[in-house]
Amino acid sequence: MPPTRLALLAPLLLAFHGPKTWDFRADEPGKIPRGFTAVAGRWEVVDDGGNRVLAQRASSPDDTFNVALVDDTNYKDVDISVRLKAVDGKDDRGGGLVWRAVDGSNYYVARYNPLEDNLRVYKVEKGTRTMFRSAEAAGDARWHALRVTMVGDRITCWLDDRKLLEAADGTFAAAGRIGVWSKADARTYFDDLEAAE
Repeated sequence: MPPTRLALLAPLLLAFHGPKTWDFRADEPGKIPRGFTAVAGRWEVVDDGGNRVLAQRASSPDDTFNVALVDDTNYKDVDISVRLKAVDGKDDRGGGLVWRAVDGSNYYVARYNPLEDNLRVYKVEKGTRTMFRSAEAAGDARWHALRVTMVGDRITCWLDDRKLLEAADGTFAAAGRIGVWSKADARTYFDDLEAAE
């Protein structure tokens, strides 16, 4: 291909393979964002100090995993991140990221829980959660940045740019959807969800 054609295609190729971000600024408050599916919980866009964010608003039973998946995503090796803020919850608090989701009952999840002062990484298989690793992470109600990478069977998790967890698992080896997660009555805000291969 002539260099001039390649130069013209470069921005398109970068956009195709570059990171994709969901920031909810153009989404209507009170509704689930376009391109998201609520598997469990009550997910809607809300105003947070003049900024629109995705909120999990349900006070679900203790054994419920509140999940919202992003339609038309299909990542295997992935670098995924989100900003999250724990707003409320007596039994549970905080939230996390979902990736390689087959459906609402089969996926990987990394979650930050301010009530327990920890960050953990799990698999949820046929609706049953199995923990791989746990790390201490001081709890508060501020915004935090959660990031996960998975390459092959290797999982690495960061909280606020600090690498806290590493694990390996091959249960979900194929590409799948990404999403956000909370448990039980954890009411949480999410913003700036980003994913790249």
